[in-house]
Amino acid sequence: MTMVVDWHLARALLEWQVELGVTDTVLAEPVDRFARVAPPPAAAPAATGAPAGQVAAAPPMPQEIDTVAEATSAAKAAQDLPALKLALQGFAHCELRRGARNCVFADGNPQAHVMVIGEGPGAEEDRKGRPFVGASGQLLDQMFAAIGLSRRSEDPASALYITNTVPWRPPANREPTKDELAMLRPFLLRHIELVKPRLLVLVGNTACEALLNARGITKLRGTWAEAQALPAMPITHPAFLLRFPEAKREAWADLLEIKARLKSLG
Repeated sequence: MTMVVDWHLARALLEWQVELGVTDTVLAEPVDRFARVAPPPAAAPAATGAPAGQVAAAPPMPQEIDTVAEATSAAKAAQDLPALKLALQGFAHCELRRGARNCVFADGNPQAHVMVIGEGPGAEEDRKGRPFVGASGQLLDQMFAAIGLSRRSEDPASALYITNTVPWRPPANREPTKDELAMLRPFLLRHIELVKPRLLVLVGNTACEALLNARGITKLRGTWAEAQALPAMPITHPAFLLRFPEAKREAWADLLEIKARLKSLG
């Protein structure tokens, strides 16, 4: 039977021994404290191939991956849109993909003269694997239908091709970070090169940041810019218009600018 001695019992036992005259603690066998103590045996050198007595070199530190360079290489290797989609799906360095269901690549007619670039997938887009299919997407379709453009059109002159700056849904629908935009930008630029649109429509701040390196959509909207040697029109995001319907008047003016520019391009 093991006796459990707590602090109070241990102190009481020591005090009892002191009362009995115990002043020193001795062992059962005498100890010569002046005897030389042999040094502990040296540890055997690890099997690293280093000579005895020589310290082995520390293992090399893992090199940090340049994700932008990796993305650029993968994007340039894609010779068509299906290959670019596969390259995006296989790009393992972006953390956004861990919490997303689908890689949302694009929708619409890839021969379209107009390429629309949004922010990133929301919950509905993530579920269906297509961009702009929720409430904002429905409003976007109505807006462009008003100037005779549709993602369902087979005629390039009246068609739309729609994609996003990032193909995976950010957590809680937050905006993509600067690092995420920089990492995935090579895929977006290659996307534009392969589609060869006549003009770009940049929907919201994130698309403007990715391609114009600028923010402030209320100031940028309605003014033509240039991205990838193409005319680019920034417009307010349909989600903003759903919250502030009074801004639809300005959005309509932007759509008329797009229609006029397309006409001038023939």
